Amino acid sequence: MIQGISHITFIVSDLDRMTDLLKTVFGAEEVYSSGEKTFSISKEKFFLVNGLWIAIMEGMPLLERTYNHVAFQIRDEDLDEIALRIKSLGLEVREARNRIEGEGQSLYFYDFDNHLFELHTGTLDQRLQSYSQANKNDALKVDTIVAVDA
Repeated sequence: MIQGISHITFIVSDLDRMTDLLKTVFGAEEVYSSGEKTFSISKEKFFLVNGLWIAIMEGMPLLERTYNHVAFQIRDEDLDEIALRIKSLGLEVREARNRIEGEGQSLYFYDFDNHLFELHTGTLDQRLQSYSQANKNDALKVDTIVAVDA
């Protein structure tokens, strides 16, 4: 049975530059560096981000940007501070998608190798409740329109 996520690996062109990003934005703790050795497929480093194992391996960056992303949960009150850290690294912040009331805020940014990250202030329960309420509101609007037209 699946017990959870073991680790997330990102292939990056510059291990040191990604190390700086992980430490600056995520407060990551570096727990391993292979140096010039390659026990896996390339040089690598391991980090812990609030107990989550993040691995970076040296390699070719992604050729294009997509909406595929990893989202990290943050507190509302930390959003502005982390946004400043992201901008201090010269990273590109992506325009957020439209949101409905109650589903939380997000900040999207690309790293130097075209990986998209999201920092999100909401939870799954909050999003499901927001979507449920939005569906109820839409149903009320339809009922009202039908009632007026009848």
